[in-house]
Order: sequence, then C-alpha cells, then structure tokens
Amino acid sequence: MKDWQKIAADMTVLLKEVRTGAPDAMKGFSALAAGALKPGVLDTKTKELIAMAISVTVRCDPCIAFHAKAARAAGASREEIMETVATAIYMGAGPAYMYAAQAVEAFDQFGETPAAE
Repeated sequence: MKDWQKIAADMTVLLKEVRTGAPDAMKGFSALAAGALKPGVLDTKTKELIAMAISVTVRCDPCIAFHAKAARAAGASREEIMETVATAIYMGAGPAYMYAAQAVEAFDQFGETPAAE
C-alpha cells in the first residue's frame, strides 16, 4: 500500500523547488487552479471529484493524493469517491477502445494506394 499522506507531503517539498525556480509560471498555474476550482455552476466538491477521476485515468499518484485530500476537505463522501473512480475506470477503458479503432483505421489507411496528385 502507498502512504498517500507522505506522497502529498514529499511532493509539496519537491514542488516548492519548482515554485521558487519558475515563480512566474507557477503563479500562473496557481491562478489557473484557483479559477478552475472556484465554485460556480459546479461546486468545489464536484470539481475535486472530476479532478480525482482525471488523476486516476492519467495515473498520477501525487495528483490522486492532493485531490483525495481536497475532495475530503470539500466534503466528499467515500460513496462519492467510489462512484467517481468507477467512472474513471470506465473512461480509462472506453477511450482506449475508441483509440484502438482509430489505430486500426490509421494502419489500414497507410496500406492504401496513395491518391494521384
């Protein structure tokens, strides 16, 4: 098992290096995050659940740690997390299926005779 609290703590230290080394870019990133998570039509909890699903599908351990902590702080329940990860599992497999069909199509097209120019 992974120690998710340690992952978050360790990454916080590492990310500080990036923040101090590239302060302008990181200020922009922080503004982007704040704007994306600001409550609007969707509340912050829903947005954190979306971020958790994306974290699962892109397989980002630190992202999972940070968004699990933030989802809990935003009031998410374990049941909501379970539905979120179920959707992430579906979307992780579904897009692979769609891209598999496109990969076959691309392969087939490279076997076709080129059109006369």
